[in-house]
Amino acid sequence: MPLEFERRFLVSGEGWKPLVSQSKAIRQGYLSSTIEGWTVRIRIDSNKFSLLTLKSPAEGIGTHEFEYKIPLEEAEQIWELSTHKLTKERFEINLSGGSWIVDCFKGKNFPLVIAEIELASSEETIEKPAWCGQELTGAYHWSNASLAKTPISDCSIEKRLLK
Repeated sequence: MPLEFERRFLVSGEGWKPLVSQSKAIRQGYLSSTIEGWTVRIRIDSNKFSLLTLKSPAEGIGTHEFEYKIPLEEAEQIWELSTHKLTKERFEINLSGGSWIVDCFKGKNFPLVIAEIELASSEETIEKPAWCGQELTGAYHWSNASLAKTPISDCSIEKRLLK
């Protein structure tokens, strides 16, 4: 069973920008999402390919994650039918010590910026870059699914930090 381990942080400042190796536009539409159950989404990546993703919480910071390529035309139709959506630009970061990305959210979630690092296990330690602020790992109200349902234009960054 595929497991994903990641840690997430609010980004402060622009110290990450010189480390960008590439970027891509991402659109995500959520078909289902609950705190304790499954999240089902489609992702359209740079208008070139698309994935159907199913996620379910695992122990600790782990998530069961299943991804399947789907035809772009069908993903576009699902995107149009999705009630909960978000858009972002994803930047891959050239940094030793892990696979870092920075997501700059668009639309109703602008100007939110979140960094993620994917880990091999939940026990893996990281060296947190200076531009990473408060850790958001495991907080559902900071998940992409939650941000698609309730963007920061409806529930601000400051208000979410109090939860």
